[in-house]
Amino acid sequence: MQKWRATRRLLLNSYSSKSRFDHPRSNPISDHSTTISRSSSGFESWTSRILHYRHFATAMIQRNPSFSTLNSDDINHFKGILGDKNVIEDEDTLLFANTDWMRKYKGSSKLLLQPRTTQEVSEVLKYCNSRRLAVVPQGGNTGLVGGSVPVFDEVIINVGSMKQVISFDKVSGVLVCEAGCILENLVSFLDNQGFIMPLDLGAKGSCQIGGNVSTNAGGLRLVRYGSLHGTVLGIEAVLANGDVLDMLGTLRKDNTGYDLKHLFIGSEGSLGIVTKVSILTPPKLSSVNLAFLACKDYSSCQKLLFEAKRRLGEILSAFEFLDNESLNLALNHLEGVRNPLPPAMHNFYVLIETTGSDESYDKEKLEAFLLRSMEDGLISDGVIAQDINQASSFWRIREGVPEALMKAGAVYKYDLSLPVETMYNLVEEMRTILGNSAKVIGYGHLGDGNLHFNISTPQYDDAILAQIEPFVYEWTSKQRGSISAEHGLGLMKANKIFYSKSHETVQLMASIKKLMDPNGILNPYKVLPYSIVSYI
Repeated sequence: MQKWRATRRLLLNSYSSKSRFDHPRSNPISDHSTTISRSSSGFESWTSRILHYRHFATAMIQRNPSFSTLNSDDINHFKGILGDKNVIEDEDTLLFANTDWMRKYKGSSKLLLQPRTTQEVSEVLKYCNSRRLAVVPQGGNTGLVGGSVPVFDEVIINVGSMKQVISFDKVSGVLVCEAGCILENLVSFLDNQGFIMPLDLGAKGSCQIGGNVSTNAGGLRLVRYGSLHGTVLGIEAVLANGDVLDMLGTLRKDNTGYDLKHLFIGSEGSLGIVTKVSILTPPKLSSVNLAFLACKDYSSCQKLLFEAKRRLGEILSAFEFLDNESLNLALNHLEGVRNPLPPAMHNFYVLIETTGSDESYDKEKLEAFLLRSMEDGLISDGVIAQDINQASSFWRIREGVPEALMKAGAVYKYDLSLPVETMYNLVEEMRTILGNSAKVIGYGHLGDGNLHFNISTPQYDDAILAQIEPFVYEWTSKQRGSISAEHGLGLMKANKIFYSKSHETVQLMASIKKLMDPNGILNPYKVLPYSIVSYI
């Protein structure tokens, strides 16, 4: 107890005594990504990295010969639907729309469409289906698995112009909005109403709610509010043939037949384009506290999680972890980031956030938990944020790791769900395999068993990739884990789905795809393996 108090006095004497703060997270580059500046002096290396990675990302894929090629008649037809200014052929704009933010995937689409209404989406898809023009739905283009950019020359349908809040009910907390609403704008809107989004991503400044739903994005609050399968009450979606499915319910209970909205949550635009969403939002609570802690080993992190769930209970809202390699990357590559703890390097770090309605009670409960944890040897050191600026600096470390990885060189990223007790074994085994040829980094959402597993190297190397894959997928499969916890499958993992799903399950998925999109025009080459999906 004395050690914690002494440490706390040492670390906090330069901060104000204010302990209440709002959610400060706004880092634009995160596990869920965002747009980045591509006009820097590193443009050539950026381009070469795209080309290198795409070489092994698309090596097994050939353009579906049944798809038509865009012509001038098609472009004129789209202009008749959308107007000239919403049919984009500008090369610079298309370069960005064709390329994912990770610089891994680059398509060759010649056309970007920007519909403003569901009706326009319907008319566009009806025409594309009749012509067998493949399309790729796109929102903020913040994905990490190549799901939101073309593989070849697919027409890009970007719903970013559909950004209206349709309604908000303060009694029920149900928000209804269009798919192009940027997550951060929804956060601001709800903040003024005294509510919050149940979804919180580092990419919230760029990502859009339609894309969030289509990928079933997870994020930092999942441990508290659950996944979008639980908070999304209804959607509106447009099918490949242009039919509009109105499932935009706002009821928490509706047991009338099959709950078809769940087919579109996480299907990455391969079954239809989500155009509207209704989502249940929690009230904004007045007391938020954040602690940045050090642990001596991974076992202590596990035990701390168990104790946090048991002793913090209803106020626990986030439990994140990162190893010392992750912290080193953030300190070395992110401007203005500093270690909140004394210079001694620890093996692991944990961020614990609590959210409640009684500031005094919540803070006392958190401090009592931390004191007990230090006495039990689970915590080596730690600090509680005393204001919004300090809290923001804590989150900047955790959310800045992906940005630091990008700045450090080439990065191989994997998003895995694994049993918490064995999760970090993968990191240790990979370090043994790769030795000094690469840095292996582990961090993520420990509270829900989600490991962000990254290998950092000076440049992409096929020899290193061969050591990583298929080992990482085989290892995950043996643990009965998931090869995609929250990023989706996209192009990167479409052919890897069998590591997590049985052949019978995947075959049923392919049958559903065939039923809903018989011409296969919606986001082709993604989600399902090329060997199973047979296109007409």
